[in-house]
Amino acid sequence: MLGNLSHPRLWAAIDELARVHGLSVSGLAKAAGLDPTSFNKSKRVTPEGRPRWPSTESLARVLDATGSSLDEFVMLVDGRAARNRVRPVPLIGLAQAGSGGYFDDAGFPVGGGWDEVSLPDVQDENAYALEVSGDSMLPVYRDGDVIVVSPAASLRKGDRVVVKTMDGEVLAKVLARQSEKRVELHSLNPTFETRVLKTEEILWMARIIWASQ
Repeated sequence: MLGNLSHPRLWAAIDELARVHGLSVSGLAKAAGLDPTSFNKSKRVTPEGRPRWPSTESLARVLDATGSSLDEFVMLVDGRAARNRVRPVPLIGLAQAGSGGYFDDAGFPVGGGWDEVSLPDVQDENAYALEVSGDSMLPVYRDGDVIVVSPAASLRKGDRVVVKTMDGEVLAKVLARQSEKRVELHSLNPTFETRVLKTEEILWMARIIWASQ
């Protein structure tokens, strides 16, 4: 599967992964929770001139941060991925998402009033984008960042999610625990408290699969 793997190809694939997601390599590292200099060209060889390879943990983190699969990354390593995969995605502000008329009861985008933004292609044709406002999502997402949400993506512990409550509140959180009766949500901003919601209080919950930072 990785027959063409080499040090230059692997680093080129990381460069390309950053590019197709509208990020610098420093931005990609930050989105993955790594040191911003992790993927700098100066870090790709040791002081003695020997090739330095990215760790499996760092690769796993960037794939998770970009919502990319291992197969997609292998395509980048092999040079088989399309270089300009972009398509228009519906866009509204995060604050607007609490208003009625933008989503159905399952969290899929409906109705008018959406703008559009061209972003790297995602598999979910119902994916949409939300523009972050305020500081409630710091330090992960800043005011003006765009997050892409997939209502069809499966959810698991540790995923970053957008949740809309029955009262119209829209939250961007980390899914910490989910049972038949309750959902525990940790805040991206450490100054905001953990939220525990009853299942019946949640209208829908969808996974964040990509962010422009």
